[in-house]
Amino acid sequence: MDIEHVRSRFIKHFDGKTGNIYASPGRINLIGEHTDYNGGFVFPGAVDCGIMAEVRPNGTNTVMCYAIDLKDRVEFKVDDPQGPKTSWARYIYGIIQEMRKRGVDVKGFNTAFSGDVPLGAGMSSSAALESCFAFALNDLFGDNKVSKWDMVLAGQATEHNYCGVKCGIMDQFASVFGQAGKLMRLDCRSREFEYYPFNPEGYKLVLLNSCVKHELAGSPYNDRRNSCENVVKHIAAKHPDTVKETLRDCTWEELEEVRSEISEEDYKRAKFVLGEKDRVLAVCDALVAGDYETVGKKMYETHEGLSKDYEVSCEELDFLNDIAKENGVTGSRIMGGGFGGCTINLVKDELYDTFIADAKAKYAAKYGKEPKVIDVVIGDGSRKIC
Repeated sequence: MDIEHVRSRFIKHFDGKTGNIYASPGRINLIGEHTDYNGGFVFPGAVDCGIMAEVRPNGTNTVMCYAIDLKDRVEFKVDDPQGPKTSWARYIYGIIQEMRKRGVDVKGFNTAFSGDVPLGAGMSSSAALESCFAFALNDLFGDNKVSKWDMVLAGQATEHNYCGVKCGIMDQFASVFGQAGKLMRLDCRSREFEYYPFNPEGYKLVLLNSCVKHELAGSPYNDRRNSCENVVKHIAAKHPDTVKETLRDCTWEELEEVRSEISEEDYKRAKFVLGEKDRVLAVCDALVAGDYETVGKKMYETHEGLSKDYEVSCEELDFLNDIAKENGVTGSRIMGGGFGGCTINLVKDELYDTFIADAKAKYAAKYGKEPKVIDVVIGDGSRKIC
C-alpha cells in the first residue's frame, strides 16, 4: 500500500488539505472454511496488503468518497435513509450507519482510498474496507470508545444489512485483530481466540489466484447457509432439551439421526461443516507439534470437502489443486467463500520454484492465462498510519 499515492489523490480531489491515513488488511485462512457462520472454529491471519484510506472531517453532513482504483466519486448524506446505490459506496455507507448505532457521532468527511488486495481472490477486500473505515470513524468521531469487537460486528452487520451477504465474523475479525507473524484460532461461538506464532521454517505459504471472479452476494453463498440452518432445525426438534443454535452444537450421530428427513444436498453441506470443525482443531495440535505434514493433509481434505460436499469449487480451482498434488506440495485447498478465487498452498522451499513454474505452464495451456502468484506475508491488523 502506497501512502504517497493515496495522499496525492486525496489532495487532488478535495481541498488540498491532508487528513489522517488508516489501513486495514485482507486475510488468509489456513483452514476452517464456511465454519464461522456455523459457530465453529477458523484459523485466519491478516496479510500485508489491504485497504488504505485518507480521511478528514469536512464540517458538513455530507460524505464525499473517491475510490482511487476505480476513479469513481460518490457523495451522500450521513443520515440519508437510503444511501448510495454504487456497490463499493454501500460498504462505507453501511459502516457509518452501524458505527452510529454503536454510539459514534459520525459527521461528514472527505475520503480517498485505495487497495492492493486482489479483488475476487477470497482475501476479503470488503472486510478490509469495512474495518478500515470502522477504525477511522472510531478514531475521528468516537474518541476510540468503540471496542475492536464492536468494530468487527459493525463490519459484519454492514454485509448483512446493506450488501446482501449473510457472512460470519472471520473476515472482519482477522482484519481488525491481526498481528504480524501470527495466525489466530477463533471460536466463532464464544469469540474466544488465541494467537499462534506462524513462521514455518522450510515452507512457504503461497496463493494461486485462478483469476475466476467470485460473487458471494445472492443465492450461492446464502443457499449454503440456509442448508446448514435447516439441518440444525431438524436436529433441534429431536433434542428439545439441549441448545442447538448452529451446527457447532451438533454431533455426527445427531446428523445421522435426521438424514432421512433432510435433502441429500443439506446432508452433504452439514457433513462438510462437522468435518471441518474437527480438522481445524487437528491443525492447531499439528502446528504446536511442528507437524506440517498433518497440516497439509488436512488442507487437502478440506479441498475435497469444499469441492464434493459443499460444492463451492470450480473446474479451475480443482485443476490447481491437482497440480499441487502432482508436484508434491504439502497442502493445498480452496481459500475463501469459493466459486473462484485462490488456492492456498503450503509448499516446501525446495519445491516452490518447480511448482510455480508447472502451475503457470499447465494452467496457461488449459485456460489461456496464467494464475497470479501471491506470496503470503502475515501482517498487522487495522491501524492509524499517520
